[in-house]
Parts: sequence; C-alpha cells; structure tokens
Amino acid sequence: MADLRLARTPAPPYFVVVFTSVRSAGDNGYAAMAERMLELAAVQPGFLGVESARGDDRLGITVSYWSSLESIHTWKANAEHRVAQGKGKDQWYADYRLRICRVEREYGPQG
Repeated sequence: MADLRLARTPAPPYFVVVFTSVRSAGDNGYAAMAERMLELAAVQPGFLGVESARGDDRLGITVSYWSSLESIHTWKANAEHRVAQGKGKDQWYADYRLRICRVEREYGPQG
C-alpha cells in the first residue's frame, strides 16, 4: 500500500515544484527510475518532502518541497536526474508541465 502521509514542511516561506504529467503507455523502466529519483531527491540538500498521485487516466501530479530556489536548481542539474529528464521527454511522458512556486502561507485542519 502507498504511503498516505502528507509531507511535513517547515513554516513558510519555502518553494514547491509542481510536476503535472500524462504518462505514455507502458512502463519502459519508469517505475524503477521513479523510485530511484525519490531516493536520490531525499538526500539532496534543501529537499523537504514530496507528495504524488496518479490516476487511472495516466494523469499524475507530483509536488516536491524545497528550502530554496538554489536547491531546486541543484536538483535539476543532478546527473542522474538529468538522465531521467531525458527519458521522460523521449519515452515516459505524452505531455507535462513543471511549475515552481513560493509558498507564502500554509494551514491545515488545526488552523
């Protein structure tokens, strides 16, 4: 069963990368690479957490949380991540968008 916990983020401000995608048909090594990217991101300086969901219609949204724009830039330039980006463009995604945002405010059920 999937881990259903929300990412534990610090008090704002911090940054998010919202990656919205439509997967191409077939796995073609995607699952293994996605698992590796989570492992690798988790040890990157500035990484705060991640939340991800994908529907049966192949639409997925992954939100990763970062302490700074610099940490996002460093992650984007990571050599293994660059390989995954290339495979994503070439074979894993029919379409995608990446959005980077600054979180100014956060609240949950307790306020």
